Amino acid sequence: MKTPATKPVPNQPVVVAALYHFARLSDHEALQPPLAEMCCDLGLKGTLLLAREGINGTIAGSRTAIDTVLAHLRAIPGLERLEHKESSAARMPFRRMKVRLKTEIVTMGVADIDPLEGVGAYVDPKDWNALISDPDTIVIDTRNDYEVGIGTFAGAINPETQTFREFPGWVEKAGLDDKSKPVAMFCTGGIRCEKATAFMRAKGYENVYHLKGGILKYLENVPEEESLWQGSCFVFDERVAVTHGLRESDEILCRACRNPVTPDAQASPLYEDGVSCPQCYDSRSEEDRERFRMRQRQMLAGRAAARAEAGDA
Repeated sequence: MKTPATKPVPNQPVVVAALYHFARLSDHEALQPPLAEMCCDLGLKGTLLLAREGINGTIAGSRTAIDTVLAHLRAIPGLERLEHKESSAARMPFRRMKVRLKTEIVTMGVADIDPLEGVGAYVDPKDWNALISDPDTIVIDTRNDYEVGIGTFAGAINPETQTFREFPGWVEKAGLDDKSKPVAMFCTGGIRCEKATAFMRAKGYENVYHLKGGILKYLENVPEEESLWQGSCFVFDERVAVTHGLRESDEILCRACRNPVTPDAQASPLYEDGVSCPQCYDSRSEEDRERFRMRQRQMLAGRAAARAEAGDA
């Protein structure tokens, strides 16, 4: 199903398309070279992952380039119904284009979990508030702890995982004994919940739901005054995080640990641009920080030289 093209946003000329689709791609290796060549020729940047179980990724570029690649993907047997979500950016949010072959397009590490065999029931963003406001509903954020730390839905459980591989183990230990209770799960764009809800159903949970299109679709469609979302949603590109209406939020990225840094954390004496933040300061030595300072100086000098060469200095 094709998502309608986004309307042009003033001063935000870059189209960002997030996509995934589970499909049985018998020869996914053969898809990589022509797809990579097309993306590079069109000036796109981002990452696409190909596996036997489907495709996942985010790409950014011009309207024409995005439409061309989406049409190419939808012409591949099994990807005809590929859906995508769009937002926009004032600047290119990725540094390079990568098309990678993987074992899984989202790594859970559990054999025989196949979303094509059955997942939880999809819940449209407009119906999500009613579901998670029911006191009997168990609401689970399937993302990693650093993502949950800057934003989540009110009342959601944080499994405090560092990687998605830890999620199955958390379920086993979480004490969710009543498997008849409704379980509502959500993630950034929806892909984790395809596997997470399939896993929950395989474990005998009877009433499993997940937010269709993920947090991004909710923030796009649900008016801020009606929203139950609190904070920002981490995205895996140079925008760092977005909020209601998919506007870029105020978080920045710590270049030392790659975690998002909130405005309050940026004011901390433990924060130093490119060197440290309150989350990673105690885990680094002074030698580490001096190495990061040198890297930061080199990066800034390189940017200044590039601007001078382009005549923008």
